[in-house]
Amino acid sequence: MSVRTPDPNSGWLSDSELADVRRRLPLLYVEAVPVRVDGLGQVVEVGVLLRVGSSGTITRTLVSGRVMYGETLRDALFRHLEKDLGPMAFPQLPASPIPFQVAEYFPLPGVSPYYDERQHAVSLAYVVPVTGTCEPRQDALELTWMTPQEAAADSIAEEMEGGRGGLLRSALASVGRLH
Repeated sequence: MSVRTPDPNSGWLSDSELADVRRRLPLLYVEAVPVRVDGLGQVVEVGVLLRVGSSGTITRTLVSGRVMYGETLRDALFRHLEKDLGPMAFPQLPASPIPFQVAEYFPLPGVSPYYDERQHAVSLAYVVPVTGTCEPRQDALELTWMTPQEAAADSIAEEMEGGRGGLLRSALASVGRLH
């Protein structure tokens, strides 16, 4: 959950308001693992973003972002997928809003497998097939497509921020692609 460019939507918090809220409350996020599927619906490729992390280092991550007040989970997922992957990604949102996992990020390392130094956040994580052309936008530098086996490698997990390598492996397990 790196620093992102705020949406022009008036429901967004200012930087100072967000900092104040982060000190007081857990925030709700959605995360998405973009995938390509074959004709049988089997995951054949997994998309992982490359971006500049909060510490200025290059890291791998997933599509991620806050759910705004009054926004449905479906709308939040769609907004963040479009923001990170571009308007031509054509995500196929799940029919059910039930995530494959709930990830709880803490500002103290070791409380859970997920860490975010800025805040306590609860994230609902989804595997989302995309059928269109993905051209990363906002603070994403590129989207790398990998086989499920490549995405599950220790080397990829080590490049991911905040424990997201474990979340990616959970995503692959949820769709039967972790061997």
